[in-house]
Amino acid sequence: MMTPQQLMALAVEKARAGVVAGQSPFGCAIAVGDEVLAVCHNTVVSTTDITAHAEVNALRLACRQAGTILLENCVVATTCEPCPMCMAALHWARVREVFYGATIADTSAAGFNELTIAAADVLTVGGSSVKLTSGILRDECRTLFDEWLAQPDRVLY
Repeated sequence: MMTPQQLMALAVEKARAGVVAGQSPFGCAIAVGDEVLAVCHNTVVSTTDITAHAEVNALRLACRQAGTILLENCVVATTCEPCPMCMAALHWARVREVFYGATIADTSAAGFNELTIAAADVLTVGGSSVKLTSGILRDECRTLFDEWLAQPDRVLY
């Protein structure tokens, strides 16, 4: 079984690749057992699709790989606390557990226009059974914002 730290390391690496490609600093990995179904980064800018967050991209790929829209035995590592849209999508896919590193506050501090609704609140209000765990490789995930901010041609959305 892949550990949350191992899965998060894949998400961090993919987020870095996204930054190099001119995207924002977010990555997500989805696995079932030892099988990695998806590792994606944000592609909002390159696709001109405001919903192309790392989690949504990873869910789309993981569902295609698994051949189903329900990912009930899957675990997710995402470099930042999921926004309300992404947390809802993770709930609808019925993933088992979501691990995240940086927080919504970290994202806002980097200049992103975040809705400051905690992922845990989305789950509680919605009555979701998805388990949520914070702080996985948080320092590495927060460093992604510094790397992104150092890019002279970055696009803030």
